[in-house]
Amino acid sequence: MQNRQEQISQVVVTAGQMRDIEERIFAAGMPVAALMEKVAGLIARRIQEIYPLFERGGAGVQGCRGAGVQGSRGVGGEITSSSPSSSSSPLLFSSSRVGILVGPGHNGGDALVVARELYFRGYEVWIYSPFSKFKELTSQHLQYVRSLGIPYYQDIEQLPDCDFLVDGLFGFGLERTLTDSIAAAINQLNEWDKPIISIDLPSGLHTDTGEVLGTAIRATHTFCLGLWKLGLLQDQALDYLGKAELIDFDIPLADVQAVLGDTPKIKRITPATALATLPLPRPPVTHKYKEGHLLLICGSRRYAGGAILTALGARSSGVGMLSIAVPESLKPLLVSHLPEALIVGCPETETGAIAQLQLPEKTDLSSFNAIAIGPGLTKDATAIVQEVIASDRPLIIDADGLNILAQMGTIPTLQKRQATTILTPHTGEFQRLFPDIADPKLDRVKAVREAAAQTGAVVLLKGARTAIANPQGLVWINPESTPALARGGSGDVLTGLLGGLLAQVVTKQIAVENIVATAAWWHSQAGILAAEERTELGVDAFTLTQYLKSSILFIKL
Repeated sequence: MQNRQEQISQVVVTAGQMRDIEERIFAAGMPVAALMEKVAGLIARRIQEIYPLFERGGAGVQGCRGAGVQGSRGVGGEITSSSPSSSSSPLLFSSSRVGILVGPGHNGGDALVVARELYFRGYEVWIYSPFSKFKELTSQHLQYVRSLGIPYYQDIEQLPDCDFLVDGLFGFGLERTLTDSIAAAINQLNEWDKPIISIDLPSGLHTDTGEVLGTAIRATHTFCLGLWKLGLLQDQALDYLGKAELIDFDIPLADVQAVLGDTPKIKRITPATALATLPLPRPPVTHKYKEGHLLLICGSRRYAGGAILTALGARSSGVGMLSIAVPESLKPLLVSHLPEALIVGCPETETGAIAQLQLPEKTDLSSFNAIAIGPGLTKDATAIVQEVIASDRPLIIDADGLNILAQMGTIPTLQKRQATTILTPHTGEFQRLFPDIADPKLDRVKAVREAAAQTGAVVLLKGARTAIANPQGLVWINPESTPALARGGSGDVLTGLLGGLLAQVVTKQIAVENIVATAAWWHSQAGILAAEERTELGVDAFTLTQYLKSSILFIKL
């Protein structure tokens, strides 16, 4: 039984779903004002952890409350007495200067409560809002903070220099393009190159697609409120989010389930869910064939490295038995890298591609628990791809396997297939496979869901936020990755890792999309760990394979 925190961390909502959940909370009797106070209090405390008050020299500092003034506010709102004549050293006082960006709705109300709380704790606070009309509750908070003497500006040029900014201009649900003065103000704020904390999501991003609506705040931190918003997990939003984290304000699970159902259709992969799907622990009495037999069909004389990297990825999965079909000329090379694997040398074409499968005696495709095909294959191996697709084995198709599938006709070909099929395209391959599906760069979740529904396959769309869909419409999103994986061969490693895991679990009651999600998560975690130790420039695909084992050990510990 998952605890509440784990369940909440998986949930991803659209703007409409979040609105429905909030309406249930308010209908049950939670006052809007009380919830705003709670949420803003959590935000203010988190801000104090990230940007704590610090000592600033008083000499020459402009616009800081308390310089040369008796009774300036200290930490926690206590009054501290300072006199410039009582000390020969430069005057020091607690201060951190923050600009609060206030919109007309409840997101602006949250920001105003944050402004009030930071002010009472000794921060130097200024408010900027270009709007003249506000929601009633937001207007009340604005009236109160102004009564405290907190400066208020409607012209961005007048806002004093700040140490950091809090963005409460627009919350979830924004759909119109930002133009004119508000767009100009956002562009100017971005040019200041100051740290910005955005409340719920950076102002200017579409809540569901992550699209930039004309312009958007480039945040340093994003505090997503209550539940993860779908737009924050779309590739096109990532340049604007900074470090994203969830501010959990105790939404009842019953309200989430009432709107989303018992099983949400879009979920974040978390460490707990990924690790729970790993085929661990193994039974004390077992043998290699009980732990899965994977067949890799990959490589050519031109792309021998693809076969090696795919195989090393599979090895790291812990699969019990690994067979690798490659052109005969590659067999010595594969044996030298993977002495424990069964290397099957196959007749090859004049161009060095596999001409036909030549499996060992008394072995056919049905002998394997799973098959992965594609990396390094070249399009000259079309007949091999056709043969494997016609089999009844669980199948992963990647790289040139996908290109050949696209030529065959993706949807009609896969609709005839009865066994499990997993496709692992990057964006370009996806567009070749599904030319009639909307551009995945605009909404990758919608695109991958349509592709899975039309083919009956599980589709993994690679990217900074890899999305995985099953034919029933469930989507898993991997919330963490690293640009270090933007290297040739990284996808081959993933194919091998996924193949090895799939071969181990096909006889177990584990949903295919869950093991695909686990492979994507493990692969990205290895990249993250490698980048931390070697920098993003030092993680080639071969190095990545070496971190697959250490990353899972590190995470398990």
